[in-house]
Amino acid sequence: MLAQRNRTAGLRAAGLVCAVAVAGALITGCGDDKSGGDGGSSSPSASGGGKSAAATASPTASGKLTEDQSERKALIPKAKITYDKALSAATGAVSGSKPVKAELKRGTGNKPVWETEVATTDGTKSMVTVDAVSGKAAKPRTDSGEDDDDKAKLAGWLKKAEVTAQQAAQVATDKKKGKVSSIELDDNDQGKEIWSVDVVTTDDWNKTTYDIDASNKKVLRTHVDTD
Repeated sequence: MLAQRNRTAGLRAAGLVCAVAVAGALITGCGDDKSGGDGGSSSPSASGGGKSAAATASPTASGKLTEDQSERKALIPKAKITYDKALSAATGAVSGSKPVKAELKRGTGNKPVWETEVATTDGTKSMVTVDAVSGKAAKPRTDSGEDDDDKAKLAGWLKKAEVTAQQAAQVATDKKKGKVSSIELDDNDQGKEIWSVDVVTTDDWNKTTYDIDASNKKVLRTHVDTD
């Protein structure tokens, strides 16, 4: 009977030792898994992978041009005729006219053209397309949508504007070195006559718009378009 009890106690002790051993192995195994998990997140290979992904994403995001920037990059270098020469050609095509607007655009066959507007002192406006490579002016087109109020308003702008388009553009390009892609006589929200001048920088193809007081050359507003 005593021998049976001793054998039973021995079996229980052996079982306890096994249980402890198994538990120790499990704890050790869990510790290895955790260590491996931490090591995986801070290991050179994992860290290097994270840096590689960031390095791949960053240049792509910063180096890619927007649609508008790509359009400017494709169009502006092709234009051999500057805005002032385009306006000169346009006013030459309409007797007694003054410059109102010039905007560089993509014309037929993807050729660059200046879409210009000029007006006589009574406010009658004409549109003239000028080839941005040859400088040749197309036949003027009278603005059929212009009513008497439009004419009176434009005539007033022309009379009050003491600053020329060239002077306004010079103010803008003194502020930002680049190419003038658009210039227009207009009024702002306060009803002040202004020249709105767009200057494109050819290193990033961003556009900066300057609203310049048409009476004293003062810069009233600056807006950078990075789209």
